Amino acid sequence: MRHTAVALFVILAVFEIRIVKCFVSSVLCSRMPGLTQTQRLICSESPDAVVSLAVGQLLAANECQKQFHGHRWNCSHVWKKDMFGQIVAIGSKEAAYTYGITSAGAVYSITAACAKGNITTCGCNKKQKTFVSSDSDTWKWGGCSVDILYAMAFARRFLDSREIENDNRSLMNLHNNRVGRKTVKVLLRTECKCHGVSGSCAMKTCWKSLPSFQAIGNVMMRKYRKAKLVHTISSQGESTLYLSLKRRGPNLLERELVKKRSQNPKKTELVYLHSSPNYCESNIAKGILGTVGRSCNRTSNNVDRCDLLCCGRGYDTHQNVRSWQCNCKFKWCCTVACDICTERKEEYTCK
Repeated sequence: MRHTAVALFVILAVFEIRIVKCFVSSVLCSRMPGLTQTQRLICSESPDAVVSLAVGQLLAANECQKQFHGHRWNCSHVWKKDMFGQIVAIGSKEAAYTYGITSAGAVYSITAACAKGNITTCGCNKKQKTFVSSDSDTWKWGGCSVDILYAMAFARRFLDSREIENDNRSLMNLHNNRVGRKTVKVLLRTECKCHGVSGSCAMKTCWKSLPSFQAIGNVMMRKYRKAKLVHTISSQGESTLYLSLKRRGPNLLERELVKKRSQNPKKTELVYLHSSPNYCESNIAKGILGTVGRSCNRTSNNVDRCDLLCCGRGYDTHQNVRSWQCNCKFKWCCTVACDICTERKEEYTCK
């Protein structure tokens, strides 16, 4: 009877823990703005994975702002209102980059969380057990190879579930989401540790690890510069993205376009639907802040040069003086004497 009571107590305790966990999950997921019904369901099932995914969104936002620092569009208005909502209203190259880097950030953070044991449904990748041996090199899989496939599947399931309209923009977003996921997978590094007497490398244990997120951001930036303009052509009742071509005739021979699979954008290329605006003037409804008041560099040869960033409107010059203690010396006994140093610096802001 006593054993029955103990067993019943344990069952009730476990049941109560599950109820509390479900309650916390439902509260957490209900308070996240911008989630679709499907995303809320996924969130309730795997709240720890969604928390890691949200960390990835912040990682992506910071990287986006670093990459576009000094550009007319500097990613500063992105993710302000809604972390999981539509990121950029216009289907431009900038939208392509933000969807790609967001998807990459999600995969990256979930992969890292799995390796650290922070997500209950994943961990290290145990499938890599292949031994490779040759005359010149002997090694085996070991350590904690990151479980990139779990992260890619979860990020795809969660982020792609927003794209339910099946219109041009949804197809564009889905494509760029996939580019971001694949970029992380391609950039995985192989790390090895040597084993042997006196530091010899008679045997190596190797595993897959994540690169720095900056490396991912740099690759995505190169993809941004080479992004392809696309439009959609309906083929057998299904919309598929194709590269946009100049019209040479009244019908553009769309049937031939469908046949030429080379016109399909590559799975590694970012794609966009509309040319970018100049981002000079503010349009909050479209997420454009303009460049009025932005700091610029008068002597730069890059995109932050004043005449470029200020769109020809000119710039204001500000004289700023900064003072601080310097050349401090210890005097016996027991004081510290310092000089006061000043620096006069000119700063420039767009009109």
